[in-house]
Amino acid sequence: MVRWSRMVYNTEKSWIMKPYTDVEVTDEYIIREFGNNIDPIELMWHRDDEDRTLEIIGDTDWKIQLDNQLPSSLNHPIFIPRHEWHRVIKGSGKLKIKINKN
Repeated sequence: MVRWSRMVYNTEKSWIMKPYTDVEVTDEYIIREFGNNIDPIELMWHRDDEDRTLEIIGDTDWKIQLDNQLPSSLNHPIFIPRHEWHRVIKGSGKLKIKINKN
């Protein structure tokens, strides 16, 4: 198991904290964990540079919201096309997801 740093170098040339920890990273997928103490304000709208499919690991009441849609459950696979705006909405406990790179 590889645990990656939560620090990232941003476009303003400064270090910032990511709201998650990448627990495992391969060419095919990422296992990502969001802690239960995260401030919901850190879960910002964003876009990714590749298609991806999210799968929940375990049960959760956290949600995902895609652009121009209402928040929906993460308890089934979610496909997110490249460059589509989306965000995670905090629920109770930790969130652990598998991000399949398509």
